[in-house]
Amino acid sequence: MEVPVELEEKIARLQMLEQNIQAFSSQRQSFQLQMGEIDNALKELDGAKEKPFKVIGNLMIATETADLKKELSSQKEVMELRVKNLEKQESKLKEKAEELQKEVMSAIQQKGGK
Repeated sequence: MEVPVELEEKIARLQMLEQNIQAFSSQRQSFQLQMGEIDNALKELDGAKEKPFKVIGNLMIATETADLKKELSSQKEVMELRVKNLEKQESKLKEKAEELQKEVMSAIQQKGGK
């Protein structure tokens, strides 16, 4: 059974969409892990009695608790924005993939019915 060129192109686009969805999902999970680490660091800072240290490259530098909390909170906000953005992009790609998958399945069924 010969597959029309148009159907092959749709299948290729569908595969690319699936790969992009997977990439966005991986990035989102990575940012969510980083947010979890930031949350843990902020909790540790709340219970810290001594001056905290901040790692910069190969150095550990003593820093003020308030400054470190502010920096970590800022990083968390950035991560949250990135996660939301990735979720939106991932959702749009999933919608496109579902539509394309329906088109492909319909074309396959029509081809098989003939």
